[in-house]
Amino acid sequence: MKKILEGDVLEQRARQLGVDIQGDPITNSYVGRHKRASDYELQRRVIEAERSIRESKLWKVAFISAIASVASAVIALIAVLSKCK
Repeated sequence: MKKILEGDVLEQRARQLGVDIQGDPITNSYVGRHKRASDYELQRRVIEAERSIRESKLWKVAFISAIASVASAVIALIAVLSKCK
């Protein structure tokens, strides 16, 4: 199991993944700055981003496997039909 990140390391990982690190807007601020999201919220966002990346990679592998299966079936069909002639 992977260690759960916290603090600056968590913030760095979130930035690497392109995750928004801002929390809810501070409504009483005249400059409109945002506070940093809590560690719990950043951990949730980072885990979700990593899961999305992993699922995308797995989807590509599954798609390539499906194409290989179809190609194999077509080649087998051609081999069988060429033997019948």
